[in-house]
Amino acid sequence: MGRARALARELRGAAGLVKVGNQLFTTEGPRVVKMLAGHGFGIFLDLKFHDIPNTVARAAAAAAELPKVRLLTLHTLGGVAMMRAASAAVGKRRNRPALLGVTLLTSMDDAALRGVGMTGSPSEIVLALARLAQEAGLDGVVASGQEARAIRAHCGPKFLIVTPGVRLPGASVDDQSRVTTPSEAFQAGADYIVVGRAITEAQNPRAAALRIAREIASLQRP
Repeated sequence: MGRARALARELRGAAGLVKVGNQLFTTEGPRVVKMLAGHGFGIFLDLKFHDIPNTVARAAAAAAELPKVRLLTLHTLGGVAMMRAASAAVGKRRNRPALLGVTLLTSMDDAALRGVGMTGSPSEIVLALARLAQEAGLDGVVASGQEARAIRAHCGPKFLIVTPGVRLPGASVDDQSRVTTPSEAFQAGADYIVVGRAITEAQNPRAAALRIAREIASLQRP
């Protein structure tokens, strides 16, 4: 909690949304969401729910009750019934989080897909899953910048696209496979980009966040 609190203080005013993922939530639970909300941040609660419809519906409803949760993830591979159950559970409540379907993790490439028995290219699979998420009533998807342009073209301007796997030019890709720079992701149609280590491991996280924000602000959509 101490590291999260220190980063929150440093990034206040430099970022509007902060991500709470599986590791932090498993360690600290809902109290970390409440702490970050208390510092004025909106929360991207990236827990990637994937279970039977009833379980995911109850989990989504509970997550929607946490303060300032603006984005909430579940796996599209859970199927239409699961996604529809989550959407119904969150309902039309005031200030409800946008529900995002995780398509393919950005660490997966063609070889990884073949290893789990999936056929087709990452771009083909991601687009099919995005269409499924839209059909199920989700607000958008999580997908790499390499697929964002096709998703935007097929799912329309109001469908949210959140892009992880973002790396600064020249930076190590670490354990990612399908990566883009902040500029590439934005110009491909992403509404939000997820930037982790480029900020959290920077010598000056606040300066790194502001530099990325200025770069995005200077761009024009094609």
